[in-house]
Amino acid sequence: MNHHDEISEDAVLGGRLKLRQPLRGHRVGHDAILLAAAVPARAGQCAADLGAGVGAAGLALAVRTPSLKVTLVEIDSRLCALSSDNVRLNGLAGRVAVACADAGSIEALGSAGLAHEGFDHVLMNPPFFDARRHNVSPDPGRRSAHVGDPDLLKRWIGAASWLLRPAGALTIIWRADGVNEVLIPLSSAFGGALALPVIAKTNAASPIRVLVRAVKGASASPVFCRPLVLNDDQGHPTGSAEAVMRGGEPLEFSKIA
Repeated sequence: MNHHDEISEDAVLGGRLKLRQPLRGHRVGHDAILLAAAVPARAGQCAADLGAGVGAAGLALAVRTPSLKVTLVEIDSRLCALSSDNVRLNGLAGRVAVACADAGSIEALGSAGLAHEGFDHVLMNPPFFDARRHNVSPDPGRRSAHVGDPDLLKRWIGAASWLLRPAGALTIIWRADGVNEVLIPLSSAFGGALALPVIAKTNAASPIRVLVRAVKGASASPVFCRPLVLNDDQGHPTGSAEAVMRGGEPLEFSKIA
């Protein structure tokens, strides 16, 4: 076994979810768990996790939501294999499937068996660092997880629109400083966007991430919600962050009055 094949098995969500993942390259962090917590899924619905990696967000959502069916979509065959391992490891083979396909290609999604307008929810954690503006990791696994081409988000949003039923919900996590990069392409097929900023520490000057939830075919303008603060001034997790990250609670999108 060479170093590219080294795998760790880690527990997240306070031990409720076990994940096998590569030791090198992109590792599951807060983003996947926050994304899952932001999806307003209900029992018996169907969700697609685009760019699922080892399946963290989709599996976290499945663990939280009884009888929810989830399809994990990932282009990297090695990560697809780990996703399949993780589905079995968590006893979710009855309701979580893995599709090895390009999340930004409607043709590829259709060929992989995903149904047009067959989903209530789409969630995505797209590669969001522009390679022209950021130092790019030399590790190919980390690079593909973090760096997207400029049209990638637009293609993924188009794919989400194709997958979602009318009034279905799309949930995205993105860089907070790039919120307009999400809201502008969303506006062609989605409305009623709610944007929830994520702040690393109580006294931080600006948020690090934004969670955006929007509805297919809706027309309302975007609204910003009360932020989630991950850590207090001493660097300890806040109660609201603990409820989401360890307790598996859904995130509340509370509009600022």
